[in-house]
Amino acid sequence: MPALRLSEVVRLGTVWRMNRISAFGDDALGDFDAVGLVQQLAAGAVSRSELVEAAIARTEAVNPTLNGLAYEAFDRARTRAAAAQPYGGYFDGVPSYLKDNVAVEGMPTMNGTDAWNPRPERGDGDFARSFLATGLAPLGKTQMSEFGFSASAEHSRLGPVRNPWNPEHTAGASSSGSAAFVAAGAVPIAHANDGGGSIRIPASCNGLVGLKPSRGRLPLDRKLRQMPLRIVANGVVTRSVRDTAAFYREMERVYRTPRLPAIGDVTGPGAQRLRIAMCTQSITREASPEVRELTLKTAALLEELGHKVTTIDNPVPPRFMNDFLLYWSFLAFALVRSGRRTLGPSFDRGRLDNLTLGLDRYASRNLHRLPSAIARLSRMRRITSRVTQSYDVVLTPTLADVTPRIGHLDPTLDYQQIIDRLVEWVAFTPLQNATGEPAISLPLAESASGLPVGMMFAAPWGHEGRLLQLAYELEHARPWRRIQD
Repeated sequence: MPALRLSEVVRLGTVWRMNRISAFGDDALGDFDAVGLVQQLAAGAVSRSELVEAAIARTEAVNPTLNGLAYEAFDRARTRAAAAQPYGGYFDGVPSYLKDNVAVEGMPTMNGTDAWNPRPERGDGDFARSFLATGLAPLGKTQMSEFGFSASAEHSRLGPVRNPWNPEHTAGASSSGSAAFVAAGAVPIAHANDGGGSIRIPASCNGLVGLKPSRGRLPLDRKLRQMPLRIVANGVVTRSVRDTAAFYREMERVYRTPRLPAIGDVTGPGAQRLRIAMCTQSITREASPEVRELTLKTAALLEELGHKVTTIDNPVPPRFMNDFLLYWSFLAFALVRSGRRTLGPSFDRGRLDNLTLGLDRYASRNLHRLPSAIARLSRMRRITSRVTQSYDVVLTPTLADVTPRIGHLDPTLDYQQIIDRLVEWVAFTPLQNATGEPAISLPLAESASGLPVGMMFAAPWGHEGRLLQLAYELEHARPWRRIQD
């Protein structure tokens, strides 16, 4: 079993200590990303069973600290890896995880809570069916914040999901367990999804690549398709741009929507020099001085690479955040009020966290405002399209401040305190969930304390390929730090 490593780091003349939780070691997974493992499998250097066993051992090494595992299906993964053709698809046999809010046959779906007795799903949902068709081999499901409502998974009974760069800090959310496991090296790629930043936020916190695709790019399970406004998008978190690009290429082979231009096989930087708008003023606040300075340094790098960067004011009206919060709270209202009917008689709202219950109360008091809020959110792309008439990409920080410590978003706090802190921190990401446009978080910066800080790039609807080309270029120009180094 790989040993956990304690790293003492000297940076800029200051000595600081971080208990990094790294599972990387001399086993079948080695230091490879998912594409590298595909190549290893093709060369016969490793077997599917060896990869699965290494991933299980790594998960067992880091999970006692990180708390990223919601449900383990290790024996199932072993059985399928030993079969002659366990999955098929490009990633055939590469170990991975699915987030605990999509339906997977034989696994329960608990959505980051323990408010009812789980039941195994009778079949794969629409997303899992496509995900599995790429050949990725799930070892189970990963932990998340309760129903994905918080940007930090700190459930009052299930415990917090911790950041492998420093376990005193949050791994972000809601795709927290997936991001923590990928960053720590348990698996190279894992499912994540994003309804207000839940791919990009944990990618930023954990030093990963996190692309939220355009609305409609990947399939959604039935319940998510029934939303009045489809703010959720499925995707993955990875350690390399090529893994993210390969995932979308392979998903496009099993699920293709004609309403969007194809991404295709993006394998490197683009030749076009881009017009890039930079904004450090979110809808609610200016980014913290530290994060603003890191964003300016990213802009300087872009200009060194020949792109034209222009600072702009945020074009989004302040009312947007209130509208988004009301819609967010309506989702909690629908879940809480229908819990016994949809989740079973064991559902106990008394076991829900303060944030979920507070959102439910907020929605119940403001339901009369919901139709107009949804209408305004649905029109947000009209505003962002004016920006994209003049610019190819928009650069912002992924988050308005550095990654907080565990407890900052403690779900046992008063609801108003939690929501105020949440809105302050997650000030940039919800916009693309309303517009349906793609955005990617890249680990291009680090805080003074040595934690990763993501930079976010947004593009017009359907232009993931542009973001991936830019991501390749930035990854080459400024390779990001790796937890195993």
